[in-house]
This record gives sequence, C-alpha cells and structure tokens, in this order.
Amino acid sequence: MSSDLTQKSISFNSARFLTSASRLEECPPDHGAEVAFAGRSNAGKSSAINCITTNGKLARTSKTPGRTRLINFFSLNRENCRLVDLPGYGYAKVSRDMKDDWQKHLGHYLNDRRCLRGLILVMDIRHPLTDFDQMMVEWCEHNKLPLMILATKADKLKFGQAKTAMMGIAKKLEEFQCLEHLVMFSATSKRGVEECREALTAWLETDG
Repeated sequence: MSSDLTQKSISFNSARFLTSASRLEECPPDHGAEVAFAGRSNAGKSSAINCITTNGKLARTSKTPGRTRLINFFSLNRENCRLVDLPGYGYAKVSRDMKDDWQKHLGHYLNDRRCLRGLILVMDIRHPLTDFDQMMVEWCEHNKLPLMILATKADKLKFGQAKTAMMGIAKKLEEFQCLEHLVMFSATSKRGVEECREALTAWLETDG
C-alpha cells in the first residue's frame, strides 16, 4: 500500500478549496482518491457538502440554483484525497449550446477520471428519483462505481413520512448493485452526517 494511504486519518473539516475545472484537462492530476457529489441544482448539494465538512462557506450556496458550472475540487488533510462538487444539473437561463457543452465535459470527468472512488447522489427526500437521479444511478450501475444516496431535507418531513419515503427509494433501487449506502440526511438537524463521513472515509481509503 502506498505511503500516502497510511498517513493520518481523514478529517473532513480540513477540507479546503483546491481548484475549479471546466473540462477534464483542467482537473488536478489523476491520482490518489476522489469522491464526487452530484445532484439537481435544488437538491441541497452545497448545504450537504458544507455540513459534512463543517464549513458553511466551502461549497457556495446560491439563491439561483445551478449557478456553479465548474467542477470544484476540495483537498483534505490526507495527501491526494479530494472531495469534488459537480455542477448542479437543471439550471435555467443558459443556452442549449452551453448546456450541451457542460454536460459533455461532465461526462468526460465521470467516464475518464480513474481516481474516482464513488459518487454521492444528493436528492430531495420529498422529490426523489427524478429523471436526472435515475440517469446517475444507471450510470453508476453500468460503470460499477459505488453509489451513496443522500436523501436530503429530511427535516422537512415528519419522521414517519421520511421513513416511508426512504423505504420507497430503497424498493425502487433494490436491483441496483452499485447502491452501497442510502442515508436519510438533513443539513439542518445533522441527521446522517456521521454515517456519510464513515462511508466517505472507507471509499477514500480504498487503495485503487
């Protein structure tokens, strides 16, 4: 096992902005380990990242969902371990050409990034498994990439309702081998944060 995988344990509150990229060739060198966050632009992805890293300003939250059109990389205290914030899908007020160009470069990252260890798909527990969510699940299944789903905004539902919603998601995805973790999550109440961190650590410490 390489030395950079035997150093100190990962601390998520060590996360710091590293760089942004609009295309694959602008990304950091393709070695080490990364876990990427994806989600529709109103699913609470930035809030989830900020909650997991205990840094309210790490991923920019915006009142205009989907404004971030770059792939953002965050370094961690363990060398060559990174979190990646993928552009929010479903943004408005941009041209069809820009949307197509963006999706193409995002596809290149997902298909060609060798150090990608897993994908965290963030979805609103009240509106789960949109067409985009389903597409990402199927992509992970096809590429045998480990998947974690964060069902966010769980605090917006009564616990019984949230539990029922989680059971519904699990039922619809029971055939997918890629789904390793399904987490009820709330950035407000911090529900699911530790579970998410434990799974993240296991992925990032995998020697690819």
